[in-house]
Amino acid sequence: MKFTDGFWRIRDGVQISYATEVRDVRAESKRFTAHAAVKKVTKRGDTLNAPLLRVDCFSPAEGVIGVRVTHHAGKRRPGPDFALTGDPDGAGTVRRDGTVTELASGPLTLRLDEAAPWALAFLGPDGRELTRAGAKGTAFATTDDGAHHVLAQLALGVGEQIYGLGERFTPFVKNGQVVDVWQADGGTSSEQAYKNIPFYLSSRGYGVFVNHPGKVSFEVGSESVGQVQFSVEDQTIEYHVVAGPTPKDVLARYTALTGRPALPPAWSFGLWLTTSFTTDYDEATVTSFVDGMAERGIPLTVFHFDCFWMREYQWCDFEWDPDVFPDPEGMLARLKERGLRVSAWINPYIAQKSPLFDEAARLGHLVRRPNGDIWQWDLWQAGMGLVDFTSPDARAWFQAKLKTLLDQGVDCFKTDFGERVPTDVVWHDGSDPERMHNYYTHLYNRTVFELLEKERGQGEAVLFARSATAGGQQYPVHWGGDCWASFEAMAESLRGGLSLSLSGFGFWSHDIGGFEGTPDPAVFKRWLAFGLLSSHSRLHGSSSYRVPWNFGEEAVEVARRFTLLKHRLMPYLYGAAAEAHRTGVPVMRPMVLEFPGDPACRPLDRQYLLGPDLLVAPVFTEDGEVEVYLPAGTWTHLLTGERVTGPAWRTERHGYDSLPLYVREGAVLPLASDDSRPDGDWLENPTLLVHPTTAADYTAEVTVPALTGAPAAHFTVRRDGDRLRVTAQGTERPFTVRVAGGASASGAGEVVVLLG
Repeated sequence: MKFTDGFWRIRDGVQISYATEVRDVRAESKRFTAHAAVKKVTKRGDTLNAPLLRVDCFSPAEGVIGVRVTHHAGKRRPGPDFALTGDPDGAGTVRRDGTVTELASGPLTLRLDEAAPWALAFLGPDGRELTRAGAKGTAFATTDDGAHHVLAQLALGVGEQIYGLGERFTPFVKNGQVVDVWQADGGTSSEQAYKNIPFYLSSRGYGVFVNHPGKVSFEVGSESVGQVQFSVEDQTIEYHVVAGPTPKDVLARYTALTGRPALPPAWSFGLWLTTSFTTDYDEATVTSFVDGMAERGIPLTVFHFDCFWMREYQWCDFEWDPDVFPDPEGMLARLKERGLRVSAWINPYIAQKSPLFDEAARLGHLVRRPNGDIWQWDLWQAGMGLVDFTSPDARAWFQAKLKTLLDQGVDCFKTDFGERVPTDVVWHDGSDPERMHNYYTHLYNRTVFELLEKERGQGEAVLFARSATAGGQQYPVHWGGDCWASFEAMAESLRGGLSLSLSGFGFWSHDIGGFEGTPDPAVFKRWLAFGLLSSHSRLHGSSSYRVPWNFGEEAVEVARRFTLLKHRLMPYLYGAAAEAHRTGVPVMRPMVLEFPGDPACRPLDRQYLLGPDLLVAPVFTEDGEVEVYLPAGTWTHLLTGERVTGPAWRTERHGYDSLPLYVREGAVLPLASDDSRPDGDWLENPTLLVHPTTAADYTAEVTVPALTGAPAAHFTVRRDGDRLRVTAQGTERPFTVRVAGGASASGAGEVVVLLG
């Protein structure tokens, strides 16, 4: 929200008060509180009839410093609030030197000088200023309509770039944008977003998390071009500055505070195929799809039933349409006999025609208006109500309905929607409706994920979720929502996924071929390569099927090629997944995350690293022309073996069976021998594909994970003159070492390869 009219004036109808000078500082050992006047105090009378801002400074965790600015402290705070971890006693240390008070936490220091004009300076470990809340950086504003806002501004340095703020489909670098953190069902082609996260990451090596679950309005160099401003309609704003120095360090600290992603099961990384949305389908259709994939040699792991597995006008009643699926238990058993997992679509809404509407209403499980009426509307489902997940009884009731499906053989759920949440309602636990609008999705996905963990076991739970807020990364996987079947939508989907990954989310997917419309074969084939080189891979559409043979024989070959490739890469990919679970570093990594010191990488939004070592540049053209940037070092194309030395921009042309897919110098890729499934025995004759550097002392290490994500075997690679010596720990089974572009050898325990 903008409060000013240019540099000199305040907007009509706005009154704004800025922290101007420090009146006192009350320091404790691990935190301090400052009081700031909003005008210069020259005599005692100046303290009358004037506001005073309270600014609490604290450290919830090492390397994180929180600032809480409060105008009137007496406002009732009904919640909800983000559940943050950290040290309840505080992780910082306060020191005072004359007029200067500093709060230090790990590599981050906050400095306040009482003798200077009001300013909060955030310093890195070398004393360099990362950012500051300066002359207009701490304030509150009132408007003629009675609204009260608290705002903060943090300085943007010259050349500083801002990323994140959730899954946003607008330009990847957020400078110059207005971003309202407010859940909306707006597709992928607008400024609206399904996954709004009040966290941004700076190219200068820090992040900022605004600890407010409701609407947060960001002006990223868009009101004051040298500032990031964020404001809330409240009496208090709290923000946390998160230290680096690298972007990975920032994400590690941020996800330690808000929650690390669970590790999805290995089978979920295989290919998902759906019925699509409004298409006609029954068991015969499903069987024909499964048969068609098998006949064409395209391994399929998960089959998903979209909305119309239930009866029309009755979503959700959690019952199979008996006219279409008269024997759901038998059908699911037949799919299981073929080695498939099963996913079912759900949403948190109960249509009036559903028998569950009356049951939920009678039990008090639906959200109500202030006058006691059940909140209803006809958008999406006729007369639908909204399950009140703030009620423990409603959550248990919802889980019981889903458990019946799990008992029938369903393995996981697509938790669709969760954005269309009204604010003219009363919640069971008394939550503030404005704060609950964004937070609702967190309760929804947590309810379903916790049931899956309880029934299927930890490590076997996975969602396909559309909406999320801060902390939602704990319940993977999330997909990009409703995109058009075009190259432009393919690119905007990738931008959204990269922004989400810089917002703390470790796993992400999208609808291969696009959701709305029917892609032409070129779009579909290019999207196949992109989709199968993403964290998770799903073929899904709206009014048309996404089976590859509908798009020609070449599409079948492309689908087969990249599905088999992903299965071979699974030991490598699941190692990256385990890293995301441990550290918060995502599987799909924007170039700036892996190469923050390379200025050319900072704006790149049409390529990424899949895990630490595999560079992917999807092709967004029919003729196969694509631009790709390779950072410093030698890069080897995984499919062709071509070697390129960076830094370099390249314009390449690829057939549908290829794309820029480069392996980083020094990397060791563990490859599975079984490409028929994603969750095979990765220690059954694995291949270690080594890309050594030219250094005489080249060494590398790689771990092959178990299906639990724990290390199963560890391999150490060392150059020994003209030989490459690879030793194994944790396994006595044979393995093969292949040097990229060179010789190979096999053995157990230790393998030696002659270098060319």
